[in-house]
Amino acid sequence: MAVVLQAGGALADTLFGAMEKAYVTNPTLNAARAGQRATDEQVPQALSGWRPTITVQGEVASESIVANAPATPLDDSRPLLHDRTEFGSLSIVLDQPVFQGFRTVESTKAAEAQVDAGRQGLLQTEQQVLFEVVQAYMDVYAGRQVVVLRRQDVAALQSQVRASRERFEVGEITRTDVAQSEARLAQSQSALVEVQTRLAQDVARYIQLVGNEPGKLSYPKIAGLPKSLAAALEIAGEINPRLLAQAFVEVANNSFIAVARAGLLPSAGLQARALTADNDFGEDKTGIRSATVAAQVAVPIYEGGLVYSQVREAKQRASQSRIQVIEIARDVRRAVAESWNSYVGLGQIIKNTKTQVRAAQLALTGVQQEYQAGTRTTLDVLDAQRELVLSQVLQVDAERSRVIAGYQLLASIGRLTAADLKLSVPIYDPEENYRRVRNKWIGTDVQTVD
Repeated sequence: MAVVLQAGGALADTLFGAMEKAYVTNPTLNAARAGQRATDEQVPQALSGWRPTITVQGEVASESIVANAPATPLDDSRPLLHDRTEFGSLSIVLDQPVFQGFRTVESTKAAEAQVDAGRQGLLQTEQQVLFEVVQAYMDVYAGRQVVVLRRQDVAALQSQVRASRERFEVGEITRTDVAQSEARLAQSQSALVEVQTRLAQDVARYIQLVGNEPGKLSYPKIAGLPKSLAAALEIAGEINPRLLAQAFVEVANNSFIAVARAGLLPSAGLQARALTADNDFGEDKTGIRSATVAAQVAVPIYEGGLVYSQVREAKQRASQSRIQVIEIARDVRRAVAESWNSYVGLGQIIKNTKTQVRAAQLALTGVQQEYQAGTRTTLDVLDAQRELVLSQVLQVDAERSRVIAGYQLLASIGRLTAADLKLSVPIYDPEENYRRVRNKWIGTDVQTVD
């Protein structure tokens, strides 16, 4: 529950509303979607290994020959003879791969795994953007709370300075008491400027992520958290997008071993060729027409050690990706445990700060009354005022941090997505573009992300 009412615009922005705007308009997220569409194209590129290629080749040439004519008994001058020939050819070649050492099969598997990894990476980007929106939302919300508290502190200290001066003029206190009040006022005014500056920065960050200035913000609720740390760890092991993405990368790298090994295996294909050629474009025209169909087989014997090195490299990459799965699994487990313990701990801290605020308020009231009776000093009042403000700021910060920790827990599990949060937006489907391009044989038209 908020300590004080916040200052804000006339329009209200809920946390879910801010996340919905970011989900639709955030450029980081839209760029990631466009990148995933580019990754989708790796599958039709791999599948092209099954498909024929057709090439048209044409040639037009002109040949001029200059030679000495043979000498005759009557004339041995041997005049120059000029001969010019123009000819051309046109051929159509169709190459159909039949077997490429399983390169196409394994390339397709690797491409499909990379697409799956990219989808998980897209979910991770989605979670990161939504979590940054949560942070920005709570920073602005808490910043406004603290600004109000600091303004109240400045107003209270201004009243204290006026009261100190009046009491000094009638000789009830000394100049030292007045100076202490003025010093504490200046300190509070500097603190107000500092939090106002930080709030302006937080608002700028909010606009960057959401796309508009924040209106009146409300303290959000957190729903859908797991009931225990063990449950959170179990869910994270099943659906965390970072972990799943790396698992698909491992699958792709295992397929790349077979892709590299294909260079050591035989390959076979069919070739059909049609040729037409005219040897002379002149009056005495002669031509050639031919059509051939051939089966081709190539067996590599030795390629200088290049392919062997590529296979060894692919095996090392696959080993690296297996180790990285373990690394990420441990990192995910750490992140879940940290966010869980932070969320639970902050719940207790909020209870303590609420008690602290109530006690500080009572203490300040009592010290002020005792000050009026002459049993307390000006410094006692100033210290009590500072303790109250600090306890109120601590409460605001704890409430802010607990919301962030709760959504950090959802993100570390893998449930900070628009679908899991049930945001009121059309859920982006990465499979739609994939289905559209997977078996596309021809065409350069695309549907880009708006």
